[in-house]
Amino acid sequence: MSKAWIALEDGTCFRGVAFAGEGEVYGELVFNTSMTGYQEILTDPSYHGQIVTLTYPLIGNYGINEEDIESWKPHATGLVINEASRIRSNWRSTSNLADYLTANNILGVHDVDTRAVTLHIRSRGAMRCVMSTIDANRDSLIAKAQRSPGLVGRDLSSEVSTSAAYDWPKDGATYRIAVIDCGIKKNQLRMMADRGIAARVFPNRASAADILAAKPDGFFISNGPGDPDTVPHVIQTIRALVDHGLPTFGICFGHQLLALAHEGRTYKLKFGHRGANQPVKNLRTGLIEITSQNHGFCVDKDSLDPSRLETTHINLNDGTSEGLRHKQRPMFSVQYHPEAAPGPHDAAYLFDDFTRMMGAAGA
Repeated sequence: MSKAWIALEDGTCFRGVAFAGEGEVYGELVFNTSMTGYQEILTDPSYHGQIVTLTYPLIGNYGINEEDIESWKPHATGLVINEASRIRSNWRSTSNLADYLTANNILGVHDVDTRAVTLHIRSRGAMRCVMSTIDANRDSLIAKAQRSPGLVGRDLSSEVSTSAAYDWPKDGATYRIAVIDCGIKKNQLRMMADRGIAARVFPNRASAADILAAKPDGFFISNGPGDPDTVPHVIQTIRALVDHGLPTFGICFGHQLLALAHEGRTYKLKFGHRGANQPVKNLRTGLIEITSQNHGFCVDKDSLDPSRLETTHINLNDGTSEGLRHKQRPMFSVQYHPEAAPGPHDAAYLFDDFTRMMGAAGA
């Protein structure tokens, strides 16, 4: 293991020890407050372009398995933790965290004061960062962080979208939906399949004509990384499909794109919402949902046309947009992740709502 340095664009630096990989990586430094789920976090395409700090102190104690991955590979640029467990004690484990990161060329750094990192980001905001085991010069590292690309203005979703359409599962379904993949997580497809829904997953460059040719019963827009303003081609496709009348459901990035498709606006949050057990109020029922979240951008709910769109959910921590629904068309979305239960399954009903919406449309 070698020493590692973490430098932020504002000149703040932290020291640690590389427990996996080596070299130098760049990304926006963010934090996640979940106590478990490091494998799902690493393989979530929404973390593409980001270096993730985990606030829970001991990471890696249950190892890595093939069942809990959310996509075909890890997407986080780097991982910052307090202590990496060398012992993996779970019967499903097939490898340890250090070996998994190294095999996927991801730099993992531990022995870091992650509380200090988190407090700094909460105070100053998520910012550009460089992590290195080869450059120990503070001024050089800070300059590299300042020159590195941020997330604003970057189309990262096109980098993680599938290159060709595919089916999940292949048969035995009551409904068939079209999915625009902006960085989809497997558990979204699993939860659809559990409800008798088969998905045809399209690249995010697919046109409305491509999607309608599949004759879907519904339309789903996935989560994904980056700035939602940078994918006008996806927004154009979404607008055409919603206008066509397809029952539509969007999650996270999909929520933001649906707002933009209806002339709404989005903006970058100071440090984003990443982690579990975040309270969201359903304004239609008055109930509080305990949710899992991962987003750095947000819908400006005051920019939505009240004659067409209704805000259905809000974040109880800061009052930001967590859901919307179209008043005339079969369309709704949420900012949080109903497929990523943080313990409670409060938000699973959204997949049932989508299923019922398709049933009503086909009646």
